[in-house]
Amino acid sequence: MVSNKVIKNVLNLLDENYPKDIKCYLDHENSWQLLIATILSAQCTDNRVNIVTKDLFKKYTSIKDFAEADIQELENDIRSTGFYRNKAKNIIGCCRTLLEQYNGQVPEDIEELVKLQGVGRKTANVIRGNIYNIPSIVVDTHVKRISGKLGFTDNKDPVKIEFDLMEILPKEHWIRYNTQIIAHGRAICTARSPKCERCFLLPYCKTGLENRLDFL
Repeated sequence: MVSNKVIKNVLNLLDENYPKDIKCYLDHENSWQLLIATILSAQCTDNRVNIVTKDLFKKYTSIKDFAEADIQELENDIRSTGFYRNKAKNIIGCCRTLLEQYNGQVPEDIEELVKLQGVGRKTANVIRGNIYNIPSIVVDTHVKRISGKLGFTDNKDPVKIEFDLMEILPKEHWIRYNTQIIAHGRAICTARSPKCERCFLLPYCKTGLENRLDFL
């Protein structure tokens, strides 16, 4: 496993290059909007979700509206996010449960959150970190890919990666690690063509070093 010194250096570099403030890339005004937006974000970009929710949250203005939505109409409303049939079913089911069992409130306990239809640990941790400020690690595609390159985890399963990161990262970095890694994954360490020559994390990147790039 990677050393504590390397972890500290990586986190310091992330803090130097990206904001420390918690930044959620999904537009929302409250907890239930973020919950629905995060469900929609599965296999979809945040930008696309934000385009869809801009009109969606004007049409459906409450949990009750979603709970009582016509499923075919909702499918059409969210079609461009992909997997729209499952997402529509999950959103309606989730909102019905919130009304019936949680008095219309989005719970903060992770065990309660993952009971909701369409909610896994990733979605639950987005809610816990961004709404309730509970230290949580969100494992998305960027975190999964880049954490592996840095040697922070050898696992491929998101839940195992989450627990690996919880073990080695200081709690005060848990929430912002995700947003900083997303920023890095979008700007420099892209999936298809990483810009290794520009990467300030290159000295700590197993993949970059193994490629023996000319500028090393």
